[in-house]
Amino acid sequence: MSIADIRQTYQKFELLESTAAADPYTQFDQWFQQALHSEVHEPTAMTLATADCSGRPSARIVLLKGFDTQGFVFYTNYQSRKGQELNTNPHASLLFFWPELERQIRIEGTVSQVAAAESDAYYASRPLGSRIGAWASPQSQPITHEALAQRANDLAQELGDQPPRPPHWGGYRIQANHIEFWQGRPSRLHDRLVYDLDDTQHWQLTRLAP
Repeated sequence: MSIADIRQTYQKFELLESTAAADPYTQFDQWFQQALHSEVHEPTAMTLATADCSGRPSARIVLLKGFDTQGFVFYTNYQSRKGQELNTNPHASLLFFWPELERQIRIEGTVSQVAAAESDAYYASRPLGSRIGAWASPQSQPITHEALAQRANDLAQELGDQPPRPPHWGGYRIQANHIEFWQGRPSRLHDRLVYDLDDTQHWQLTRLAP
């Protein structure tokens, strides 16, 4: 079979304006809860796309660690490539793909760092190895495996069982202004419902052609 012959028929669900929530955060929560209870592998995994000041894009998988009407939160090293790009261009997009449900969600918006207390609380909840790793890894910089392991070992001994949060590590919140819900449908006639935030800060719902 050639690559061009690989395809999937989508027919599990439909997405209609008559049943969609009035706002995208409620709609996201409904789909997210279904993903959690439908054996979706890594339901919190999302592609984060950023761009540098010249518009050159980059993308990677990060994990969703919280969401509410204020936005979607993830944590990372502020000095990483993504952190540097968000510092100079605070706009990003997220993509969730849940093949088990034949769904994807695209989110676009502006990005800001979460409050220090919020980052502190999440950092304290992480396993100790992950907390040490946040100190040990000069994320996105060249390093050997041996050097990274040595840094982690040295810092584990230096910092003990209660390391403070590194000042270069914390959370970002993407405050959405555009959220698209995509439901796979037969014959590639997919459902695409988009919520856009208008000038009065109200959400407008539109159907897009697949």
